[in-house]
Amino acid sequence: MFYDEVKVSFKAGNGGDGCFSFRRAKYEPKGGPDGGNGGRGGNVYIEGDTNVADLTRFHFKPGWQAKNGEPGRGSDQHGANGDDIILKIPVGTILVDRETGDPVAEVLEHGDRVQILEGGEGGKGNMVFKSSTNQAPRQFTPGKLGETGDYRLVIKTIADVGLIGFPNAGKSTLLNMVTNAHPKTGAYPFTTMFPTVGVLEFPEQYERITVADIPGLIEGASENRGLGHRFLKHVERCKVLLIMLDTQGTDGREPIADYRVLVNELKLYMPGLVRKPVLIAANKMDEPDAPNNLKALKKKVKEEIYPISCVSDEGFEELKQALLREVLSVRAAEAKLEKVDEDD
Repeated sequence: MFYDEVKVSFKAGNGGDGCFSFRRAKYEPKGGPDGGNGGRGGNVYIEGDTNVADLTRFHFKPGWQAKNGEPGRGSDQHGANGDDIILKIPVGTILVDRETGDPVAEVLEHGDRVQILEGGEGGKGNMVFKSSTNQAPRQFTPGKLGETGDYRLVIKTIADVGLIGFPNAGKSTLLNMVTNAHPKTGAYPFTTMFPTVGVLEFPEQYERITVADIPGLIEGASENRGLGHRFLKHVERCKVLLIMLDTQGTDGREPIADYRVLVNELKLYMPGLVRKPVLIAANKMDEPDAPNNLKALKKKVKEEIYPISCVSDEGFEELKQALLREVLSVRAAEAKLEKVDEDD
């Protein structure tokens, strides 16, 4: 089972209590205060890790707590600080406050670390309150409670290219053939049950791009039918969208109708999605009806169409180069915007 959204509860550690103590020794029957301070409670962090695929560990263990600080002791001994807890989550995960629905944090790169909750301060021992006018203080303070929070962890896949299409359009097969990913393939709908990300290498250009196979959508996905929002959300961060169509029209399907449904579902889910660069892969060109369907498709759509066949490898090189051009173009535009923001 692939878990891409879970409910969790986090708690930072409590601070240790301060100590109330007076020094007592053989030759110091009335020694001064020597109660130490309590230790700070541990903080809670989340950290992006490319080696973590999903949120399974949080599904089976939704509650996590950092260590409490140790209490202070006599003989001027301070309590040890509680250990922080660092929770490794998939890159592209958002932390959402369950009460308000507001995003709290997100990790977009491997190694990104964000502090979520702060541990409580340690209490003060009575030695802290000693002064010239208060030589035998009896004051001490308890440790403060650590912060708590109830959240949702939501994965929104980060990839350069989002591969979109109806079930059995050939998305997983394409990803299997052009990248290092090996998603399950089969001749039945919804073979792919969770997003798979592969790396497409371009050795001659010293470049690489990532391609995400978004599980098959159906009409009404924007209304959360089928697998609905669970997978549409994985498209949001993709730089380029590649719509894959069954050009043969298997099982009475019509490529033009499929294209219109897919684009409409993207618009309904999030209007900005269709403003991303869009390419079309017309698959199954080795089938007899595909050439005529391709001609009709070209008359109806404005996006660039790349005829391919996952059986004969037809058109793969042209498609890969087109994807690289689009991704590099978006990266350049993003870098330019970042530079403008830095200059401002």
